[in-house]
Amino acid sequence: MKAKITQASVLLFEEKGFSDTSIQDIVEAIGVTKGTFYYYFNSKEQLLMEIHLEYISDLLKRQQSILESDHLSGREKLEAIIALLIHDIQYNGPSGRVFFREMRHLVEQNVDTIEKQRDLFRLNIEQLITDSIEAGEFRQDLRADIVAFGVLGITNYSYNWFNPKGNMSADELVELFSSLLLEGIIPR
Repeated sequence: MKAKITQASVLLFEEKGFSDTSIQDIVEAIGVTKGTFYYYFNSKEQLLMEIHLEYISDLLKRQQSILESDHLSGREKLEAIIALLIHDIQYNGPSGRVFFREMRHLVEQNVDTIEKQRDLFRLNIEQLITDSIEAGEFRQDLRADIVAFGVLGITNYSYNWFNPKGNMSADELVELFSSLLLEGIIPR
C-alpha cells in the first residue's frame, strides 16, 4: 500500500505540483482513507522526502555499478552514465520531474540530505573525469568539475522537454549527447 500511495503521489505531484496536490487528492486517486495515508506517512512533506530519497538512492546505486565495472574505459563509463540518466527519463520520468521540480518544498534539513546525495552523484562523475584525464583518455586541459556540471546540465534538463515517445528515441538521444560531450573531451 505504501508503494501504491507513493506511485500515485508521484503522478499527482508531476501533474499538479506538490503545493496543489492535497492528501485528499492522493487518497481519492487510489481509493483509500486519510487514515491509510497517515499510517504510512506523517505528512505530505515526509512523503515527498521519501520520493526524493528513493529516486537519488536508486540513481547512485546504478551509477556505482557503472563506476565499478572494471571492463569499461572512462569514456565507456561516462557514456553509460549519460545513458543511465536519459533512460531514466524514459522509464522513471515522473519521479525525475518531481525530484527536480519539487525539492524546494522540502524543509531545510531534508534539502541538505538530498543535496549531499545529489552532490555525491556529481562528484562521482567528476572523479571519473579526473581519472580519465590522468589516464590520457580525456584532454589534459579540461576542468573535471566543469565537465561534470556540463554532463549533468545537458542530461538533467532533458526532463523538461524530452518525450521518449516523440520523434527521437532515448537511444538516439544518448548517442547524440554522448557524441556532443565525448567528442569534445577526448584528446585530438
